[in-house]
Parts: sequence; C-alpha cells; structure tokens
Amino acid sequence: MAQQRRGGLGKGLGALIPTGPIVEVPAATGAAPETSPAPDDGLRPVAGAYFMEIPLEAITRNPRQPREIFDEDALRELADSIREVGLLQPIVVRSVGGGRYELIMGERRWRASQLLDLKEIPAIVRSTQDDELLRDALIENLQREQLNALEEAAAYRQLLDDFGATHEQLAQRVGRSRSHISNTLRLLNLPANVQLKVAAGTISAGHARALLGLSDPAAQERLAARIFAEGLSVRTVEEIVSMGEATAAPAPKTRRAKDAPEPALVHLATRLSDHFETRVKVDLGRHKGRIVVEFATMDDLERIIGAMAPGAATSIRALDD
Repeated sequence: MAQQRRGGLGKGLGALIPTGPIVEVPAATGAAPETSPAPDDGLRPVAGAYFMEIPLEAITRNPRQPREIFDEDALRELADSIREVGLLQPIVVRSVGGGRYELIMGERRWRASQLLDLKEIPAIVRSTQDDELLRDALIENLQREQLNALEEAAAYRQLLDDFGATHEQLAQRVGRSRSHISNTLRLLNLPANVQLKVAAGTISAGHARALLGLSDPAAQERLAARIFAEGLSVRTVEEIVSMGEATAAPAPKTRRAKDAPEPALVHLATRLSDHFETRVKVDLGRHKGRIVVEFATMDDLERIIGAMAPGAATSIRALDD
C-alpha cells in the first residue's frame, strides 16, 4: 500500500490554518452542535475553516460538480507526483454530519490519492460559504507565516486555483512583487526529487529558480546533484545554465577526481540533510572526518539542535537567560 510522503514538506494552505479536529457533539435538545477549540499551534484562527487529515472513505464527491470526465493519464501523473513529493495542496470539504464530508474543491487530488490507496488526505474543512472571506483570511496568514519556498509556491497556486485570487491581489496583500510570485510558482514545475531538495534546504530557492533555465528535467536533476555535491553558488549555477548544462565545464572549485567524495558519504549527507531540513556536508580526510551542518538563524539553530539532542536547545536558552 502506498504511503503519502511527509518529511519536511508542508501542505500548502494547510501550513497556514490552525489544526482541527473540531468535534461535533450531538445536541439532544436540537441546539446547535458544540465545537471543541482547535489546539494552540501559534497560528491565528482562520474564519470559517480549519485543517485536518480526513479518511478518504469519509469523503463523497460534490453532486453539483459539473465535471464528469477526468483524463486518466493526467490523474496517474498527479498520483506519481503525490507519491514522490506529497500532497502540497489540501482539498477543500464541508462537513455533512456523522463524520462524513462533501468535496468542494480538489476532486483531481482526491481521485489521484485513491489511486495510491492512501488512507487519509489533508483537507481544509470549510464552515462558511463566503469564498472572499476565507480567501482573504488565508492571504493574511500567508503574509504572517514563514514558509519554505515550496510551501509558499503551493499556497500561491491553491489561492489562485481554488479561491479565485489574482496575482495582483497576492502581490499587494503579502508585500511581494508579481514577478516574485510568478517565479515562486514556477518551482512547482521542477522534477519531484529537485522539489524535495528545495523543501529540505539542500539547495536554495535561488538555486532552484536558476535550474528553471534548463528545459530538460533530467538536466535539472543532474545540475541539482552537482549543486549539493560541489557546493555551487547561485551565480555559478546561472553561468552553467547560460552556457548549456551539457557542455559546461566544471566549476573552478570542483574537487579533483581522486578527492571526490565517496558515494556512501554523499548518500549519508543527503539523508542527514533531509532529516535536519538543512544542508549537511560530510568530509573524510586522511586522518579524520567532519560533519558541517548549516543554519540560517538562531531559531533555525535551536530547531536543529533540538532534532539532534532533545532538551539541549532548552538548556542553551537557560544559559542565555
């Protein structure tokens, strides 16, 4: 049975919505159902929506959906993408009571997840019919929350596709240029394993945007591997892309063949990078080796230390106090 990839990837707009579940309590007197408050996860509540994982079998399609025919090849391609990268854009449903939900948006994602025999699917549970209210609340959270580049791209795509936002609305509300939004959206066109490297932080969003200058997905994958193995800068990648990746000479600081890292070390560095969601380098010299773990901010450092040794980050903060 296929399992949806989780890893360090977000769920598009799901990363911006406080988590459910909201538990409906049957009212014996016919009063309105009571709801339990969503846990405090640091997000501002979004009016009319909450996020949760819902069993696929508890969801029925919208009987008012005008689309009846779905391209089977396109569905299989989407299923392959979900298998590799995970579902970055949650579906949108409404509760119909009794633990059942009706699909509002995302039938292709729902059908593709069924092809993978997934048990659950990330969903936005909507309790309002006001599309504009929900869209504006989501954009407000997008402006406030710090997402990785792939989460940001998925959130933009879903706001554009499912919630009727425009590029100009997004640009104005989140304080970004239209070109930034367009370039970020293009990250979703990268091959799955390159997207995973972006999400894990083993290559930067700047590297990824430079890779988009190559039209061949295989060439994008090869150059992404070089970025990680050789520590190429964004400027160097841009130069390689402008020259044509297949004919470009190795970067000036590329290791000599005899000093090239062992495949096992490269594999280990990749696994550590995925685990800590940042770039990790593993070097083995003649007499000793070293592991270099990169971080962006003090908060990022505390997160990494917490992953290495739970409780250690708290001890560091205590010393600072």
